[in-house]
Amino acid sequence: MSIQHAALDLPEVSDAAHGWARRALDLGIAGSAAIFLAPLFGLIALALYLEGGQPILFAQTRVGTGGRPFQMYKFRKFHPDCDTPGLPLTIEGDSRMTPIGRILAVTKLDELPQLWNVLSGDMAIVGPRPESLAFADCFRGGYEAVLRYKPGLLGPSQVLFRHEAQLYPSTEEPTRFYRRTLFPAKAKLDLAYFPHRTIASDVAWMARGAMAIFGRVPAAPNLGDRGRHP
Repeated sequence: MSIQHAALDLPEVSDAAHGWARRALDLGIAGSAAIFLAPLFGLIALALYLEGGQPILFAQTRVGTGGRPFQMYKFRKFHPDCDTPGLPLTIEGDSRMTPIGRILAVTKLDELPQLWNVLSGDMAIVGPRPESLAFADCFRGGYEAVLRYKPGLLGPSQVLFRHEAQLYPSTEEPTRFYRRTLFPAKAKLDLAYFPHRTIASDVAWMARGAMAIFGRVPAAPNLGDRGRHP
C-alpha cells in the first residue's frame, strides 16, 4: 500500500491543525530536555560505540502526519551487523539486541534522539506512535484518521502498551498478530483520545509517560477481542 498523501485520501494537515500553543510547548520541552540530557546522550553514545562501534543512531522511515514519510531516529539497539530488513518489530528476547540495547529498550532511552524529530517538526511530544512503512497498509477501514494527528514520543498507546514486546504469543507470527490485534487496539485508543484532546490532557499524559519510566504503567487494554477492524 502506498503511503502517498493522495492514496490515503486525507485533507492537508499542517502545524495549524496541531495548534500553535501545543507546538510552542513541544519546542520548550524538547529543547530543555535536549540540553538537560546532553550528558546522558554522550554516555549512551560512548557505551554503544565501545560495545559495537558505529552506527550509534538508527534511522527508519516512518509514516507521519497526513501519510507523509519522515526519518525517525533512535539509539541503536541491535547488533550493527544484524539483518536490518528482518522482522519490523521488537519482541521479547529478540536475539538481535545487544546487552546495552536491552537496557535501552527496557528504559525507553533508545527513544531520546526523537527529541530532534520534535524540534524539526516531524513529531510532537504527545501524539500517536508513528508506524514503520511495513505497516502502512494498516491505515484503512477508518484507522487512516489516526494520520490526521502529528505522531508523538508518547501518548495513550505508547504508555498503555509500553511492554508491547511481551504481548506477542508464541503461537502466532508476530507481524500477523500486530496487524490483527495490536495495531487496531492502539489505533482505537488514539482515535478515542486525540479528537478530544486538550493541552491539559496532553500534559497529564506526559506525566503518565514519566511515571511509566519508573514502572508505574496502567494495565494495557483487554486484547481478547483480537482487535478486529470495526
